Amino acid sequence: MASILRFRKLCYVEPAVKCGFESFDDKSSKINQKLDKKEEDVPESPGIRLKREEGLSALHPVVLVPGIVTGGLELWEGRPCSDGLFRKRLWGGSFTEIFKRPLCWLEHLSLHNETGLDPPGIRVRAVPGLVAADYFAPGYFVWAVLIENLAKIGYEEKNLHMAAYDWRLSFQNTEIRDHALSRLKSKIELMYITNGYKKVVVVPHSMGVIYFLHFLKWVETPPPMGGGGGPGWCAKHIKAVMNIGPAFLGVPKAVSNIFSAEGRDIAYIRAMAPGVLDSEILGLQTLEHVMRVSRTWDSIVSLLPKGGETIWGNMDWSPEEGHACYLSKKRNFQPSLSDNNVNNSDAKRGFRVKDPVKYGRIISFGKAASTLHSSKLPAVNPKELLDTSASQNFNPACGEAWTEYEEMSRESIQKIAADKAYTTRTLLDLLRFVAPKMMQRAEAHLSHGIADNLDDPKYSHYKYWSNPLEMKLPDAPNMEIYCMYGVGIPTERSYVYKLSPTNRCKSIPYQIDSSVHGEDDSCLKGGVYFADGDESVPVISAGFMCAKGWRGRTRFNPSGIATYIREYRHKPPSSLLEGRGIESGAHVDIMGNVALIEDVLRVAAGATGKEIGGDKIHSDILRMSERINLRL
Repeated sequence: MASILRFRKLCYVEPAVKCGFESFDDKSSKINQKLDKKEEDVPESPGIRLKREEGLSALHPVVLVPGIVTGGLELWEGRPCSDGLFRKRLWGGSFTEIFKRPLCWLEHLSLHNETGLDPPGIRVRAVPGLVAADYFAPGYFVWAVLIENLAKIGYEEKNLHMAAYDWRLSFQNTEIRDHALSRLKSKIELMYITNGYKKVVVVPHSMGVIYFLHFLKWVETPPPMGGGGGPGWCAKHIKAVMNIGPAFLGVPKAVSNIFSAEGRDIAYIRAMAPGVLDSEILGLQTLEHVMRVSRTWDSIVSLLPKGGETIWGNMDWSPEEGHACYLSKKRNFQPSLSDNNVNNSDAKRGFRVKDPVKYGRIISFGKAASTLHSSKLPAVNPKELLDTSASQNFNPACGEAWTEYEEMSRESIQKIAADKAYTTRTLLDLLRFVAPKMMQRAEAHLSHGIADNLDDPKYSHYKYWSNPLEMKLPDAPNMEIYCMYGVGIPTERSYVYKLSPTNRCKSIPYQIDSSVHGEDDSCLKGGVYFADGDESVPVISAGFMCAKGWRGRTRFNPSGIATYIREYRHKPPSSLLEGRGIESGAHVDIMGNVALIEDVLRVAAGATGKEIGGDKIHSDILRMSERINLRL
């Protein structure tokens, strides 16, 4: 079975990764006939077809910006246990070092717990070039499919660049340590000049979207805090920003990562290796080790939900209220609107008003706390969290998998649960209590609120630049911004937790209650409430800024940069030979989606958002956005 799955990933279709069948021995004519028929059914790659039918050719330089996890990291300096690994990949690639020396590997992926930079004696850096994120692991593509199709219409390294960076760091720290933002600025300027003064098309993915949002503000800000490009830099150099799987307003998955080092199908943990969470590899404290390492990565805090209850809902309201889920095995999850564009009038399809899910409760302790009216639940007092005393029984000899939970008293741990529910208003205080060192360090670089007055001088600080609700887009009226993401996949939105049954030394005291389920077709399954999205990013985070926050001239978009929503309805692969699918809407697999690739190629070749069809909406993002009362 493993070999079949590997073949599926390697050979999903010819336009994605060309895996011809001619390498197999011709054992029988019957097999050959079947394979020939299959090859006839494989469509042309988008690049070849668009070049032939529409005459597409390379015009605007293209810069790719990877997100969290998908970029490779290599070792430049390490401890004695890392002997022989100089300039070898510690992240991305085969991951063999996980099994050979797991604790050494984790030590070298950790950052300093106080500075968020390199620990003494360790230097891990981003792999440079297109190979940094073309494949995450052998046979598992990230950018490779898009790169190959760009090459079909004439792109190569002189007009195509991967802006690799160390995704573990806070965004400003990538500049402080590695000058990553300065190098990106210089590269864009060089590509602009050497390609006939053609503006650049930037294609960020996932967390790379908010990383590049930070760059847009940094590049025009005077030094020493910014890049000194001046107020017209973006208007001069950038044609379009085509955001794929954008996490503009954060993801609930980041909450479960920090709180309990888990989640349903967490990408960055599961991607390590199929057996990495087995007790034989890291003893009985695997998740504790994962928590210890990941809590040194400020990038995870950048993905916490932004905008508070205004965006994500309160105890009894959320913008997705009434959304209907289809999670039973007999029915596929379907988005609520048809294939038609935003003019579709059947807006109620896929919605129900009975027993609305209280999505605003990001964390609930017990199923009842996730469903009862707020008046029937104990109130959460943020001051109570801050005043709760820490344990005096901290034992540094308790084990190697240090977490901050062992500094909490058992009384504090139980008081946090106690049938309570947490919205984004109280969630940050909760995380500050359970992860004080991480939050204190990261929140000096990142912010998650909504600006009352964007002209307030405090918003000139870099901590606000990656939050679209606390920064202004540049004065670049001819630039375009695209929100491009998959829909139609159940996506984590909120969680039902319980106290962990173990009192083991340094254990994580909370866990998602996977035994909690809703009724048939409920949005609750395995302790997780699901909403529409791309499996990682809910629709509200991916689409709101293009649908409303930046639409037209707003205080967040004063120059009226045009925004376009391009949604791709998820369609799973029809067979193993199709691999990860050419119509997938999943967060990473969408990089092989033919319709998305065509959109990128056309814009890179000179088309505008209007010329490729304007908005293409299948979800209820417009309805959700209208329910959000945000001053524009």
